[in-house]
Amino acid sequence: MLTVQDQVSILVHLSRADNVVSETEVELIHYLGERLKVSHDEIDDLINNPRPVPDLRNVPEDERFDYLYNIIQLMKIDGKVTQSEIEFCERVAVRLGYLPGVVADMSAYIYSDPKITTKRSFLKRIADQHKQK
Repeated sequence: MLTVQDQVSILVHLSRADNVVSETEVELIHYLGERLKVSHDEIDDLINNPRPVPDLRNVPEDERFDYLYNIIQLMKIDGKVTQSEIEFCERVAVRLGYLPGVVADMSAYIYSDPKITTKRSFLKRIADQHKQK
């Protein structure tokens, strides 16, 4: 099972995928990390020294969607989506048991502003259509 520090580290790796970590990405990492009960200082430590991307095959089914949602939102947060960020998200999606196309389909409904949200049940249905067989 992944720790909350592993979850934050995955976000950090994504933020580094385009070699530019924006302030908005750092803010979202802090927001999500603090929601997971990780201290501000520990999040800063993980931003500076992220853990390696863990084996995601053992993530419980009910948590997989949340991981996917969070990485797609982080990818979009700075308003600049790069090919390297898309590829990172697709690799994580595959490791979580989804087909790579889930990233494109879900990102159409996930906004860069975390205050604007699409119904999670709708997004979950999209994700479920992309589960690997």
